[in-house]
Amino acid sequence: MSKCLKYFVILLVFPLLSFSQSEEFQLIENGKLILEVGQNLSIAIANPTTGDFLAMSKFSSGQIETRHSVINSFKYEKPKIVEFTDSIGKGRSYMFSARHRQGGLNIEKQLGITIYDNFPHMAVVDVSYLNHGKTIYLTKWKENNFNIPYQYPDTLLWSFQGSSTNARKDWIRTVTPGYFDRNFMGMNSSDYGGGIPVCDVWRRDAGIAIGHLEMHPLEVSFPVDADWTGNKVNICMEKNFGKEYAFADGDELKIPLSFVSVHSGDCFSTLRQYSKLMQKRGITFPETEEASFEPVWCAWGYERGFTLDEIIGTLPKVKELGFKWAVLDDGYQQAEGDWNVNTDKFPGGEEQMKDLVDKIHSYGLKAKLWYAPLAIDPNSKFLADNRDVLLFNEDWSPRFITWWDAFYMSPSYEKTRQHTLSDIKMFMEDWGFDGLKLDGQHMNAVPADYNPELNLENPEQSVSELPDFFKIIYKEARNIKKDAVVENCPCGCCMSFFNMPSTNQFVSSDPLSSWQIRLKGKVYKALAPNTAYYGDHVELSDDGIDFASTIGIGGVPGSKYTWPNDNPTAENSYLLTSEKEAIIKKWIDIYYEKELAQANYLGDVYDIGFDKPETYLIKKDNILFYSFYDSDWDGKIELKGLDKSVTYRIHDYVNDLDLGTIDGNMPYLNVKFKNKLLIEVFSK
Repeated sequence: MSKCLKYFVILLVFPLLSFSQSEEFQLIENGKLILEVGQNLSIAIANPTTGDFLAMSKFSSGQIETRHSVINSFKYEKPKIVEFTDSIGKGRSYMFSARHRQGGLNIEKQLGITIYDNFPHMAVVDVSYLNHGKTIYLTKWKENNFNIPYQYPDTLLWSFQGSSTNARKDWIRTVTPGYFDRNFMGMNSSDYGGGIPVCDVWRRDAGIAIGHLEMHPLEVSFPVDADWTGNKVNICMEKNFGKEYAFADGDELKIPLSFVSVHSGDCFSTLRQYSKLMQKRGITFPETEEASFEPVWCAWGYERGFTLDEIIGTLPKVKELGFKWAVLDDGYQQAEGDWNVNTDKFPGGEEQMKDLVDKIHSYGLKAKLWYAPLAIDPNSKFLADNRDVLLFNEDWSPRFITWWDAFYMSPSYEKTRQHTLSDIKMFMEDWGFDGLKLDGQHMNAVPADYNPELNLENPEQSVSELPDFFKIIYKEARNIKKDAVVENCPCGCCMSFFNMPSTNQFVSSDPLSSWQIRLKGKVYKALAPNTAYYGDHVELSDDGIDFASTIGIGGVPGSKYTWPNDNPTAENSYLLTSEKEAIIKKWIDIYYEKELAQANYLGDVYDIGFDKPETYLIKKDNILFYSFYDSDWDGKIELKGLDKSVTYRIHDYVNDLDLGTIDGNMPYLNVKFKNKLLIEVFSK
């Protein structure tokens, strides 16, 4: 029995159950998940709606590879089956052992498949390879290898892909013939990497999802590969070793613990189940912080060239429009790594920074400070005396952060951690800030660290230890101020799942479109439904003023407007015109009136890909709030989730229009709208 299966099986209720399948096939069922283990320890998955295997996923095998061969043929014996109860719940484990004997090789494969009653439609997969013969040199392994056929006549599938790259792609996107993405969870460029280690591909009728269940980040891939014929899409979990890995007699190759699940609808239910299972395994999310749901104004509209007079002069308008937070952004510091005030901006030094915070507080506002942890400028004073804090590549060059023109500090190094803690103390205890905006794509992941001062057993240890670095920031901030808001803004990245326990405010993080604001909200609300989701500056949305995409899905609104003038050094203008002021005031009033950000987000009712128009549903008390999005819609919409025995009244709460009534047993309405339609529906 493998190590992970020993962990899962705590109390054996039945030491061995009989199994009724033939020696060639073992059927395993959990809710709508029906999978069959066949020859070579290959696995097929049935359509969760019809039970048809051929229509969903034919038999596919996991494998290990050398430069010259693929090893995927194994002859297995009857599985051992045990029932148990552990800290996750009541379950059943199927344990297979098989051998590959060919060409002088003697490779044993152990496959464990565990299902839990309280996690239907999902199976935990545990795989190990043991060498009982001659040394071979591995280049790659691949598991959870599934081919998903297109559903004729559709040549379109949708997918969630949780990796982060400098392309800042949509996390939810279509898969058409010829599509390929590596979906690598490690570093995809100098300073982009990490993400959510889940891959989900779905059709109109059903989908298959896979992901790893380890408690820390791993450098594995979840490639999505669609053939050009339009026949199928392949997904798997794999690792390329980069250089040959000697697999000798007596060695064990342990594959990361993983899962496979099936579902109907989009990826919401997959991500919700994944998060719940990881929480059962020990991941903890912070308690809800009320202050994180308050609207945010950020001084970044003035950019790095801001002046104190500009920020102070904007505060009356910040208060008047209903914002509760004022954020001092990049430009106050001497350098990345030297976080004391720049006396060109603050000629009065630290005391003048404290005065600014007091001024913000005098308007009844909370103060948040921008901070780029782990970044250090080449010319910083701290680096000049502390070169040992750098994260080094394998060739001993310092790792570069492109956006800040800075280097990485080594997150596992105690000196880095102590320097960071001194920064947090200065920001929050000495200067008096109420929250932090942690910023930069480099926060999401780090590469292997070859810093000789660390004495790591394995340079990849830095990858798995990165979340611990953010834990100390979050803990220190909350120790200084018990209601501190710690925002994690990884600049266009899909935030690392393992950094999420150290933030109490998610953010759409430099969205490229309103679509990204909405899809990111769906992902984060699936994973951590009680954590605030901040839609970022509205100026980053379509047309620079699309509050509907944040507020309609239950997000927290924000802006970076300037008033009464722009800073002349800023690249763009974000000037608050009278027209824009009226729009902001209207939407902030709606935000406070409807209070959707903390209401019940029903993310599994509408499929973000296949349901048209794009639709979201929130329930607050006995009122249902629907938000519809389309560039130009003229046709029928369906109001899912209504009680068939009830008649409802429909109200367009943005334009204060009565749209009539609808019966729950005929939940369709003909409407025309451009860009958005936000309605509330309540019993007549």
